[in-house]
Amino acid sequence: MPLDPRNQMNTAMTRLKTARPATKRMIIMLLAVGLVLFLIFGFEAFRSVMINRFMATLSNPPQTVSTVEATTSDWQPQLDAVGSLRAVNGADLSLEVSGVVASLNFNSGDDVPAGATLMQLRDDDDVAHLHSLEASAALAQITFDRDQKQVKINAISQSQFDTDAANLKNAQALVAEQQAVVDKKILVAPFAGHLGIRQVDIGQYLNAGTVIVTLQALDPIFVDFYLPQQALDQIAVGQDITAAVDTYPGATFAGKIAAINPKIDANSRNVQIRAQLANPDHKLVPGMYATVDIAVGQTQSFVTLPQTTVTYNPYGSTVFLVEQNKAANGEDQLIAHQTFITTGQTRGDQVAVTKGVNAGDTVVSAGQLKLRNGSRLIINNSVQPSNDANPAPADQ
Repeated sequence: MPLDPRNQMNTAMTRLKTARPATKRMIIMLLAVGLVLFLIFGFEAFRSVMINRFMATLSNPPQTVSTVEATTSDWQPQLDAVGSLRAVNGADLSLEVSGVVASLNFNSGDDVPAGATLMQLRDDDDVAHLHSLEASAALAQITFDRDQKQVKINAISQSQFDTDAANLKNAQALVAEQQAVVDKKILVAPFAGHLGIRQVDIGQYLNAGTVIVTLQALDPIFVDFYLPQQALDQIAVGQDITAAVDTYPGATFAGKIAAINPKIDANSRNVQIRAQLANPDHKLVPGMYATVDIAVGQTQSFVTLPQTTVTYNPYGSTVFLVEQNKAANGEDQLIAHQTFITTGQTRGDQVAVTKGVNAGDTVVSAGQLKLRNGSRLIINNSVQPSNDANPAPADQ
């Protein structure tokens, strides 16, 4: 049975009173050292207990996240590019000569056939000069016809006949030259197409080269885009493409590759591609930019996740998987487990995962920034990030 500390102390004091002075001092020193050691080790034990209690209160509380189940879906490998639309035939129309606008024979936005007269400059003096030259040519023609009869009977010399023949040709050439001057004052449509907004008015003086109106052939229409040289072995003339413009959300326009530039750009190492799109409704106009998708290869199956589930880092891409674990008290709890993954192509809001995640795994889709390995989780899927393969802007 252990002795009572108070009895031990009384016994020590009694011995101290009866001991010699040296012995007393030794006993006092030993008691003091023992008391100091007791205080030191007791304080350390007390501090350790209090630190453990404090650290226990600092454990991370459960974090609320949303989750999504990894699923498998079919992916069609494709090449993506951004291109510009241009007309098969398109030009800003102008005249080679200057003058005053005499008549306008079109309205802004008209569809016109090839050869239609669109505008004419004043040409009174030019036409009068043309008539004068035509009269001279007619007289030269009469003289030549008469010479043909007379030269047969030797009524005129061969030299006279040759001179009159040359005069006829010169007169005819002068008529053709003046006719060309008159024709240059008439603007005709060089091809069938859709007219733009008229830029001139009747009575306005125009310098040579002034743009009068734009003419664009809109059906079909071209889309020009660039692809890296590595894609050359995956494309060919006649291959199907799909184009989309943000003007018409959700709409796509089918077409085919019409030409592949035989030269690679030495600066960018890209090759220019031209595709042709049907445009019967004239929805597409030159100058628009379009996103182009080209289906290549065979359809493949990939594990698919929303792009919001992936954290992209310089050292690799990661996701947080949701796992079940036993707590210290024996209760089941959900914890986050961070894992590296290998991603593939993207489409819309989705990304293909080639390694690191299996179909059926539960993956954190929102709230990753507050997680670390082993974080306890509370799942709330009332709000989910978008997971659409073909997202489109919503009308508000």
